[in-house]
Amino acid sequence: MNIAIGADHAGFTLKQQIAEVLRQAGHQVIDDGANSTESSDYPDYAAKVAQAVADGTVDRGILVCDTGVGMAIAANKINGVRAALAVNPDEVQLTRRHNDANVLAIGAKYTDAAAAGEFVKLFLETPFDGGRHQRRVDKITQMERK
Repeated sequence: MNIAIGADHAGFTLKQQIAEVLRQAGHQVIDDGANSTESSDYPDYAAKVAQAVADGTVDRGILVCDTGVGMAIAANKINGVRAALAVNPDEVQLTRRHNDANVLAIGAKYTDAAAAGEFVKLFLETPFDGGRHQRRVDKITQMERK
């Protein structure tokens, strides 16, 4: 799977750890920055990753900042992106199964490398259920068009 990953300065270290786990699992990783812990602005990285997902350059996106919230908010401004905050394994699975989330936002302040690895694995391996959930995702798409 092709995966874009991005983080601001607060998420840099965890992003590096996640990228390594992804590579070891055989995924292609496009690292859209940041490249250090020097202060940077999360919307810049959210936009790069989200746009790559929206235009089909990559299959999924992963974003990391201090709380994950800013990244999710920014990524969701791009049409076609359904970014969800990773809180616990059950919610990560449900964001895929029910919402067909295509970007996962992770809060480095609240998530250690082991939990982040579990979240990412679930995010990549859990399929979308479709059915009644497709109708709801279609309604989200219609909202974006207005």
